[in-house]
Amino acid sequence: MEAITAAPSRARVLQAFRSRDFRMLWTGQAVSLLGDTAFLVALGWRTFTLTGSARSLGYVLTLQGLGLLSTVLIGGALADRYDRRTMMLVSDVSRFGIVGALTVIDGTGHLSIGVLLGLGFAEGLATGFFTPALGGLVPLVVEEPRLGSANALIGMARQGSLLVGPSVAGLLYGFAGSTVVFGFNAASFLVSFGFVWATRPRLPERADAQGTLREIRAGFRYVAGVPWLWVTISLFAFVLMCQWAPIQVLTPKLVRSHFHLGVRAYGLIFSMLGAGMIVGAVSFAQINPRRRRGLISYLIWMVNSLLVIVFALSPWYSVAVVASFFRGICIGFGIAVWETMLMELVPQHMLSRVISLDWFGSFGLTPVGLVVVGAVSSIAAPGTIIALGACVSILIVAGGLLSRQIRTID
Repeated sequence: MEAITAAPSRARVLQAFRSRDFRMLWTGQAVSLLGDTAFLVALGWRTFTLTGSARSLGYVLTLQGLGLLSTVLIGGALADRYDRRTMMLVSDVSRFGIVGALTVIDGTGHLSIGVLLGLGFAEGLATGFFTPALGGLVPLVVEEPRLGSANALIGMARQGSLLVGPSVAGLLYGFAGSTVVFGFNAASFLVSFGFVWATRPRLPERADAQGTLREIRAGFRYVAGVPWLWVTISLFAFVLMCQWAPIQVLTPKLVRSHFHLGVRAYGLIFSMLGAGMIVGAVSFAQINPRRRRGLISYLIWMVNSLLVIVFALSPWYSVAVVASFFRGICIGFGIAVWETMLMELVPQHMLSRVISLDWFGSFGLTPVGLVVVGAVSSIAAPGTIIALGACVSILIVAGGLLSRQIRTID
């Protein structure tokens, strides 16, 4: 503890790298996240060009989200009862097979919207088991005083993938097509498998075996008894429905029809978002706020929504890119605050279930948003729809500040 406290402040963000097991976990996730981000860009552009409709991308993302929501609660209960590392390994192998199949089908010229819908749903199912297991494993490979550093570093990997992945996708897609990008993502799951296999996490505090459904209900009861948890999860279900869904579905159309640009410009927007998220994560680790973290994060999400409006309505592509960068700073900082609070304030035997409920609650309405946005995508300009969703999000987040616990939670 003394060594950690005495570390120079400029190195605070790197403290978690002192753990060999965290280094293994982080490296595998950095590669896997890079593949995921490149895949998302290629999937968006391939779906849009295959069908010529933003509505089709909305349907693919909807089924992917429904797949995740179908398994994430079960995954959280199982991760609190069984070995989290094993669950991650099984999920990585499954996702390798699913994305590998997509690669072969695309490469042989048999890709259709039906295939994209089915494989998107299957990939979501496998991811639903991975996500809560990963969140519960992090505190088992790094000491508690270094959790802020660990979450910032994982955030940097996530955000670094947003910086590099879209550019990689744009280059590979432009020169070799979507098949190569899909294959790259499939291979990244094997890399993740290898590094997760190399970790040797501590044994966690186990939840009493009560049956999966009872354990899920116990997770619901715990979250319902902690206002800062249920208020935030509930509000962000609507924020992601109103804001994230339009951005995901309509950004390809915005780039093509509003800015009159192509896939590389589409990728650059996400790259700048990733660059900003790295800055935000590093800023969190260096500042390491310990007071009023709820208030700070809510104010940051409101600023993020204002920047979405600038991004969507700007007549200049360069301004949209700059807005994406500053949005990234807000997102990187905000996510690091939230994940650190979960890992520090939620009991270890409940952690994976709370993380799964966070995902289930926060993304529970996103499929609705994706379908609705796809349905109205031809009624108004893409920038108008995105900006309207951001305006609603500002009001929702501001409403959360009416909760005293949100304003005062440390």
